[in-house]
Amino acid sequence: MDGNGRWAQRRSLPRTAGHRAAETAVIDVIEAARTAGVEWLSLYAFSTENWNRPGSEVEFLMRLVRRVVRKHAPLLLARGIRCRFLGVEDPRIPRELARDFDDLAALTADNRGMTMTVAFDHGGRRDIVEAARSLIRSGTSADEVTERLFAGHLPFPDTPDVDLVIRTSGEQRISNFMLWQVAYAEWVFPEVLWPDFRAPDFLACLHAYRRRDRRFGGVPARTKGDRS
Repeated sequence: MDGNGRWAQRRSLPRTAGHRAAETAVIDVIEAARTAGVEWLSLYAFSTENWNRPGSEVEFLMRLVRRVVRKHAPLLLARGIRCRFLGVEDPRIPRELARDFDDLAALTADNRGMTMTVAFDHGGRRDIVEAARSLIRSGTSADEVTERLFAGHLPFPDTPDVDLVIRTSGEQRISNFMLWQVAYAEWVFPEVLWPDFRAPDFLACLHAYRRRDRRFGGVPARTKGDRS
């Protein structure tokens, strides 16, 4: 969800105004995804590298996220959305916010609609390192390690591989996002900044994805008219 700062700068506003404006986009996309039948939605809200931002901006983000979580918890419960939080390990996260994350996850744990994973204090490299450590602690020998076994030691191992990554604002980087899970993801880079991203933009990305030919390293199936 990229472009909050640039959205604010273009309006001669502080960066925090862009983060505040992003709330509407979040709710709009959640509703659009659920209505479109998306079963798994992940939102990259705060990376391990985002701690390098100015302290005042980080503090604002922590307060904003807490307010958004509390405000929209009833809606998420009513929509049957199961909420999970990927990361949330850094001790700098306010205890009140971490508690709100835990409360929302517990509140929605029995929901059977869309699963929404919020990546907060998330880093794909850290997840891979922690999975390796978990394997070592389990006493698994090197010859026993397979991709399936390794994936089982990642956070939320029931999460399927990512099918589609949408990165707004035209930036074309992975930015340490779910590195293992995006190995064969399709990517779309809309130019629109995140605070302006709405349901029609999201649906356009889904349409683009559905038109892709996903071969996973193979070749297209031959048809009767193929001669080579």
